[in-house]
Amino acid sequence: MKNHSNRRAVHEGGFTLIEMLIVIAVLATVTGGIFLQLDTAQQRINTEQVKVDNFDEARDFVDQFFRDINQIGYPNGRMVSFTPLINDSRVAVGLVKIDSNAIWFEGDVNGTGVVQSVQYKINGSGSCTLCLQRSQVAKVSGTDPESQATSWGTEVNDVISTPIFAYYDTNGNAMTTLPADIDSNGSTLATIKTIHISLTIQNSAVLDPKTRQPIQTAFEGEVSLNNCSMAATGTGISCQ
Repeated sequence: MKNHSNRRAVHEGGFTLIEMLIVIAVLATVTGGIFLQLDTAQQRINTEQVKVDNFDEARDFVDQFFRDINQIGYPNGRMVSFTPLINDSRVAVGLVKIDSNAIWFEGDVNGTGVVQSVQYKINGSGSCTLCLQRSQVAKVSGTDPESQATSWGTEVNDVISTPIFAYYDTNGNAMTTLPADIDSNGSTLATIKTIHISLTIQNSAVLDPKTRQPIQTAFEGEVSLNNCSMAATGTGISCQ
């Protein structure tokens, strides 16, 4: 009877050391897997947030561009009683200069009756090679449209797309002669009806945890020129 009790006590004593080590190893593996999944999920959340932030930045910038373009060439030569001149601050000439990564135009973009000289350009200030920047200044009478001053402000960063701007006439044909400006190619500018903008933003400092590649965000849009303007030297009318 005594030996039987001892054997039962040994049998009911609990887990052996090896069993405990196995349990700990399994728990460690499971816990490590859970934390790895949590870390991956957090990285994905951060990645998506970067994409959302980049998209919102691009969208806000493009919205500003669309608002500006809607006022391009306003007020134009047809709206005034005097004989308009290309360097008269009371009249917006419309498009001043276009290129694949830059556009320059005039219009009452503030709705105040004051014509503004507006530019969108990669590295307009000369100090930000991957920034698409915006400049806006009041047009000065007696100064050629291409000689108006600049004041660079709003910008969108990490832009890698090129070309950014594409230009089309009323028949949908792409403008291939770039750059073009009002002094040399006024009649060419007068044929432009639609402008397409394409932004691709790449944040090289943040990698996608799945692809291990820099995060890219793309945004595109298209806008038509609504107001006729003095796109050609003298009183030529665009938006025909």
